[in-house]
Amino acid sequence: MAEKKESLLGGFKAFLMRGNVIDLAVAVVIGAAFTNIVNSVVKGIINPIVGAFGTKDLESYASCLKDPCRVVNGEMQGIQIQWGLVLSAVLSFLITAAVVYFLMVLPMAKILAKRAAQEKAKEGVEEVLEVSELEVLKEIRDHLVSQRGPHVNNTTPGSAVAGGGSAGAHSTS
Repeated sequence: MAEKKESLLGGFKAFLMRGNVIDLAVAVVIGAAFTNIVNSVVKGIINPIVGAFGTKDLESYASCLKDPCRVVNGEMQGIQIQWGLVLSAVLSFLITAAVVYFLMVLPMAKILAKRAAQEKAKEGVEEVLEVSELEVLKEIRDHLVSQRGPHVNNTTPGSAVAGGGSAGAHSTS
């Protein structure tokens, strides 16, 4: 039983110590704070502006489904649909989505695209370096073979075998 508790606690600790759990917690806290800012902007600025074109604040707009829609002794008589609250929530959502997209998603997509292009360019440079290194090595080999001359290949059997393929490659190049 103690072994099972240790494995449960160990697993839970490993779960908490993963980086993505911490990142998620930070994102939730920042998201909640950001939501408060957006709601304040909608309630403090947008709702009064929209209300300026009507008779009251945006959240106060409502329609009556069943008359009479009035408050009697603190209780609503009739059935009232508060569509202003829904419209205010939709505006909050749209503002939040726009800010997240234009200030977070779009710049991050550009950064990732730029990073991918740099990685692709770096891979291309590595390929060019590999090809150019091979060319330099071939030139060094050809230069060494030409310095030895043909008389060295005829006198030493080991050098004739080692240099024979290179000399043939040099003469065809």
